Amino acid sequence: MQENHAARPLQPGDRAPNVVLDAITRQGKVAIDDFRGQKPVLVGLFRGLHCPFCRRQIAAMAELTDALQEKGIDSLTVVNTPIDRARLYFRYHPLPNLLAASDPERVSHRAFGLPNLQFTEAENDWPHKISMSAVTSMRIDLPDELPAPMDLMAAVDYLDKADGYEFTEDDKQMIATGHGQLVGEFLLDRDGVVRWCFTEVEEDGRHMFGGPAPREVMSAASNMAV
Repeated sequence: MQENHAARPLQPGDRAPNVVLDAITRQGKVAIDDFRGQKPVLVGLFRGLHCPFCRRQIAAMAELTDALQEKGIDSLTVVNTPIDRARLYFRYHPLPNLLAASDPERVSHRAFGLPNLQFTEAENDWPHKISMSAVTSMRIDLPDELPAPMDLMAAVDYLDKADGYEFTEDDKQMIATGHGQLVGEFLLDRDGVVRWCFTEVEEDGRHMFGGPAPREVMSAASNMAV
């Protein structure tokens, strides 16, 4: 299959490309076209499970599964983690009704137009490059998770320790190749057309390391005819 590569993040009105991935939480493959013509679907494209922010965003998305299904909308979570590592993680950290897929090459991220941010010494060219000074000046504020706003690396270390997350060689490889991968969520209608999205690209990165509020997702779902 020829790889799709969008030049920018998909926006409402864009038709999502088909992507075929290995399913994590069941056997076989899962594809965007599995839903096309059948049901709308919320697609979450995340960094690997090594990212503590993504682990939390995945859990938040999973919590909406039942409410979305009541509106006739399915969910698909995609992680930049090799299949065996991902299956092991979800075996010990199960999320009810989660349909997840493994994308260690980040094919889906490129297809949906999410760039892999390059960290530079001094150059800023959002959303493709960011300087280390800009990174170190960030403060992560998660009132329910962190005791106080922290710089990025301190927040990552705190959350990883709180989760007891143990890194494997698979995790380290994903970090080496995709630690700057930007993420997002896309609500597709039954024809595979984007009707709503939330990405870290938006607003010059002010959404980085955060996810949409549940009420925002459900509002978008309610406004879409199923």
